[in-house]
Amino acid sequence: MDLTNIHHGVTRRTRKKRVGRGPGSGHGKTSSRGAKGQWASAGAKKPRWTYEGGQMPLFRRIPKRGFSHETWDKKYHVVNVGDLNDYFADGAVIGPDELAKTGLARGPADGVRILGDGELTKKLTVRAHGFTKSAVEKITAKGGTTEVIPPPKKPVRNKMKPRQAAKT
Repeated sequence: MDLTNIHHGVTRRTRKKRVGRGPGSGHGKTSSRGAKGQWASAGAKKPRWTYEGGQMPLFRRIPKRGFSHETWDKKYHVVNVGDLNDYFADGAVIGPDELAKTGLARGPADGVRILGDGELTKKLTVRAHGFTKSAVEKITAKGGTTEVIPPPKKPVRNKMKPRQAAKT
């Protein structure tokens, strides 16, 4: 038995790899980075996940045609008159907050639209961003009222004056 056979025990943490400490360490000279190449020098940045090794990236290979309404399109929660009849009592005042509490209009959206699908048997006061003709007819036929919530006003900008820089 000699010192090479001694059991060192279970270590809790593996020791740090010490590179560039001479040929005896096994990680000297190029410090385990190989000779030359993209990753050999310090400060080499890892490419983005879209990088394909110099090949033309997929995004640039795909043809770009058409356009999307996504930038200006509005997303509305759609609620039917029949659902209002099921969830609310006679004489209730219904707005976007009340619809969110009941779960009929949950999540982010630009407003609420009331559609005329279903039967209405109660007198309701409904506030929403939009109504269909059939929804208005059904609500008013039972003695209820509809109120359209106006959209937010666009900011007025003086085109003769340049915009102020944002204060930070």
